[in-house]
Amino acid sequence: MESTAYTGDTITATGTVPVRDSEGISTIAVDPSIIPLGSLLYVDGYGYAIAADTGGAIQGNIIDLYLNSYDECMNWGRQNVSVYLIAYPGQW
Repeated sequence: MESTAYTGDTITATGTVPVRDSEGISTIAVDPSIIPLGSLLYVDGYGYAIAADTGGAIQGNIIDLYLNSYDECMNWGRQNVSVYLIAYPGQW
């Protein structure tokens, strides 16, 4: 999938505050017609994530990874990543 990155003080589409926890589970935005909200994923180069957010530009095979700063987002840029669905909502 193609990945981009975002940051800022926001509330996700699921009503949570996005987090970046490289040792745990971070937040990503997805197209819910491709990846159901609440799914647990593994993203190469990013780690484990929950699909908790959406975005107008996040359509099809694009994900948006939450990072803690603008500089981290700029360093991430736009890159292709492998995304693994670990569990659907309600399965974990």
